Amino acid sequence: MKYIFLIFFMNLLPQHAAKSLRRGDSYPKPFEDIKNEVAGYTDIAKAIIDLAVHGKAQNRSYERLAVFADTIGPRLSGSKNLDAAIKYMFSALQEDRLENVHLEPVKVPHWERGEEFAIMLKPRNHSIAILGLGSSVATPPEGITAEVIVVASFDELHKRAQEAKGKIVVYNEPFINYGKTVQYRSQGAVEAAKVGAVASLIRSIASFSIHSPHTGWQDYQPDVPQIPTACISVEDAEMMSRMSSRGTKIIVHLKIGAKTYPDSLSYNTVAEIVGSKYPEQIVLVSGHLDSWDVGQGAMDDGGGAFISWEALSLIKDLGLRPKRTLRLVLWTAEEQGGIGAEQYYQLHKENISNFDIVMESDEGTFKPSGLGFTGKPRARDIVKEVMTLLQPINITDVYDNADGTDINYWMRDGVPGASLRDDLSKYFWFHHSQGDTMTVQDPNQMNLCAAVWTVVSYVIADMEEMLPR
Repeated sequence: MKYIFLIFFMNLLPQHAAKSLRRGDSYPKPFEDIKNEVAGYTDIAKAIIDLAVHGKAQNRSYERLAVFADTIGPRLSGSKNLDAAIKYMFSALQEDRLENVHLEPVKVPHWERGEEFAIMLKPRNHSIAILGLGSSVATPPEGITAEVIVVASFDELHKRAQEAKGKIVVYNEPFINYGKTVQYRSQGAVEAAKVGAVASLIRSIASFSIHSPHTGWQDYQPDVPQIPTACISVEDAEMMSRMSSRGTKIIVHLKIGAKTYPDSLSYNTVAEIVGSKYPEQIVLVSGHLDSWDVGQGAMDDGGGAFISWEALSLIKDLGLRPKRTLRLVLWTAEEQGGIGAEQYYQLHKENISNFDIVMESDEGTFKPSGLGFTGKPRARDIVKEVMTLLQPINITDVYDNADGTDINYWMRDGVPGASLRDDLSKYFWFHHSQGDTMTVQDPNQMNLCAAVWTVVSYVIADMEEMLPR
């Protein structure tokens, strides 16, 4: 009997899934038909490109971002600047006559760095450039004065554990790539505390430096003492490493006035172009509105947020309305680990079957080369076809795996995801530093990024079937 029931249930399931998701998994449309459907968007894609790159919208995303960044400045989670940024964008999206503009409340971390400095006292006086790391505790009011031990890896620290007790650990880890090297920023304080260090100073996670420290979030562990921690410039880390290798004793005085406050109320900022045929189905484009408290947050992630806004503006300007709803989300508290995005996911995951694709731009808006994509092979093939519409600007590549803290929750559960791929050769020169300003941004490159983002999001939102999962 159970086998009869199983056969009956399996016969029912595909029809139900195909109807609810419109994915056609059971009887997929022939791929040649999909190619022809995508090719039918050639003229619309050309109109989008012309408007973004050559027409009246040329440089608009750059100019909007410049006014925003110059007016608001950096936007740290829990700060008054972030509050001002959210109010600014709420008003701007309404003035742009987008639909369903609203704010969704989020509880976010509130940490402030306060006064901070570091001075080398021996073998000579030298002011060390530092930026305290997010969630760092403060030093005692009088600061910490201690001898330094310099290590190049966690392995070296553990081997020299007896030497580290009571000292300031300086990490001079080589930059391999961000994914591998950032562990020293996120875990450096914990590993130093485990061996009895009183503080940690981490070489900035940067591929190039002009005596510029780069900040970022770090994590404590409940069962490990919390010690003050900051990033220092590549130059200072390498200098202390050379001194140490010669047997020179190094003493540093460190003062960090950081403080963590109770969580603050913030908001994800949302706007839409409501779909004409399947309004309950969503194509989501996004970037994060928060930044670190240095520079202007123009690159990380002002550019990504503003090309996502630009996508809706361009579609509206052309009088287009896709079959599915195109939803813009400007995340809050991404830099603290995707706090706003996680709460958004919890709020909306019951409708996960209606999310067609989630897109995030959070790796700069330099010269684009294509999209990173996460999804099933058939969905990838469809996205590759969509990217052929961008041949007029020679940006057609589809790379393995989308990247984006804010969309990972959805991709983990099977929703297709896309991220903008661009020239990252200089990204980590400015990342999380005072150098992240409008000077980094290029209007022509932002125009191209906006064109890519708009063509892809519009076509996927307007195709008759959702992307297969």
